Amino acid sequence: MPVKSVRYRKQFELRGPDPEPATIPDAIEKVKAMAGVQSDRTYKNGKKRKNLDQTVEVVVHLGIDPKQADQMVRGSLSLPHGTGSVKRVIAFCDGEFAEQALAAGAIEAGVEELVAKISKGWMDFDVAIAHPACMGKIAKLGRVLGPQGKMPSPKAGTVTPEIETAVREYSAGKLEYRNDSGGNIHLPVGKVSFATPSLAENIETVIAHLLKIKPAASKGMYMKRVCLAATRTPSVTVST
Repeated sequence: MPVKSVRYRKQFELRGPDPEPATIPDAIEKVKAMAGVQSDRTYKNGKKRKNLDQTVEVVVHLGIDPKQADQMVRGSLSLPHGTGSVKRVIAFCDGEFAEQALAAGAIEAGVEELVAKISKGWMDFDVAIAHPACMGKIAKLGRVLGPQGKMPSPKAGTVTPEIETAVREYSAGKLEYRNDSGGNIHLPVGKVSFATPSLAENIETVIAHLLKIKPAASKGMYMKRVCLAATRTPSVTVST
């Protein structure tokens, strides 16, 4: 059996047995308390480990069949208080659109030269935006960007004529999501340092958004379970 660390055991004691789902504010407070537990271990030189500002993530288990295309849950979402992180965005576009993309915060913009650069192995970015007119020229990158979830897609909102707006939103932390093979959605909703009301509003936005886009083909209970956790903490079940 895997050995649980001292920090994990202390966190589990703070969380409790989790017999009943907690309200969103209570779940946030539990996660914050657990994230505040520091490791007793030090580095080899005796230096203490830093207690990082951990990312808070919400995981939603949906009542969908992931094998059915008409039950796929995929899209993009902006949170009212952001996620606390900045993303590196590139834009496949040229001319005036490329200038707008760079002014909006894109780290690279172009078509042929950018395609060639990525084909040679450059992947130092988080999100790729594309103008619809350029999709034919970047289609060959599907084998490279697809497995990493970076290929521009109309469903995810990363293929759009509104290049400047898209670059600004994704640079500021707009999220792309899609269900995994188990029917789960994983989304970061902020940092432990965020105020509880801000985290709560971000979580409520995620839940409301997912309820709104429930696939018509999904039958029975749709939102089966919602959990909240930080990078280094156990999870807490949230009541919805």
